[in-house]
Amino acid sequence: MTDAEALNRRLVDELAAAGALPEEWRAVFLAVPRHLFVPDVIWEDAGEGTLTPRRCDEDPAAWLAAVYADEAIVTQVDDGATPGTGTGRRVTSSISKPSIVAKMLGDLQVERGTRILEIGTGTGWNAALLAQKVGAENVTTIEVDGSLAERARTALAGAGVSPVVVTGDGTDGYPPSAPYDRILATASVRVVPYPWVAQTRPGGLILSPWGNAYDNGALVRLTVDDRGAAYGPFLDNTIAFMWVRAQRVPRPAVPAHLAGAADSTTTLHPDAVAFDDYDARFAVGVRVPDVVTRFEDAGDGGDDFTFWAFCGESWARVDVIDGAFPHRVRQHGPRALWTEIEAAYRWWEEAGRPETGRFGLAVTADRQYIYLDSPDAPVRSGN
Repeated sequence: MTDAEALNRRLVDELAAAGALPEEWRAVFLAVPRHLFVPDVIWEDAGEGTLTPRRCDEDPAAWLAAVYADEAIVTQVDDGATPGTGTGRRVTSSISKPSIVAKMLGDLQVERGTRILEIGTGTGWNAALLAQKVGAENVTTIEVDGSLAERARTALAGAGVSPVVVTGDGTDGYPPSAPYDRILATASVRVVPYPWVAQTRPGGLILSPWGNAYDNGALVRLTVDDRGAAYGPFLDNTIAFMWVRAQRVPRPAVPAHLAGAADSTTTLHPDAVAFDDYDARFAVGVRVPDVVTRFEDAGDGGDDFTFWAFCGESWARVDVIDGAFPHRVRQHGPRALWTEIEAAYRWWEEAGRPETGRFGLAVTADRQYIYLDSPDAPVRSGN
């Protein structure tokens, strides 16, 4: 047994022991080793918003150990513009954490012969697992980045599996192979593309990471009906994926000056709406889906920080300083963003603090909306 085989078996055993790998997928994970799909250059967080490369040829053992850890691995930065000898700034492709891959494959509910469209080929490992399970002839996978698609084709061929790999925009689906029994996205969307619904047979499933500007961490599973609509619950709120490129969230800059801001205070700690409770963060995001947030450490080595919220010309800042209570709030622009966030949090509390699993998503040809408990109870955005 090679080192890679031993590490793969150990990872599979650990996932199974933790209850993270459905039994019906165990043999598949053993048959499709992860290292065959990870590029020789991977990227690691170097702090201060930068990523540095780790090369297989410089330390093969360390590279292999990283491959067989239950962690996501960054495989591309800056849409491929930064070479493997440079410093990256933005994660643009990765191979997902094995336990997350296993969870999503289990949630997809497939068997031999299930026809699948995968959105976001990436390295090709997920497509290979699907092909091993349902038959390569039943798997179509689409990748928007031509260089990633070509590398995946090579890796899949080297692994001895041959699903159809298409270079194109996955938000359009892939009509030539439709209809599908399942559509699986491996990148997050803010709006589920309607072509996915149209290309899924009635009774089929769509599984996708989902989020908005405020919170990117949910997983939704939709069932397509015979009227061309899809409805279904959110299964998880702890899974963060990169956005499909057509739906990326902008990264606003912190304002250079605070002049003209309205000054007030709050007793609500920012952690309560954006960090401490995943259910609260999800619910707040449902009400203020266009608001982007960020935390900024004070830089003094302590626990002080600033919470920022942005939307268009509006911004809000909440300062959390040891010994200072209530917290100082400054807001600027046509919208009082912290006031809106507070109102969204109070709405969630008054609704009984519903868990994310009580929310669902409805997708029709002309609208999409979040609902609570029933499609007949849509959740309104805003105050």
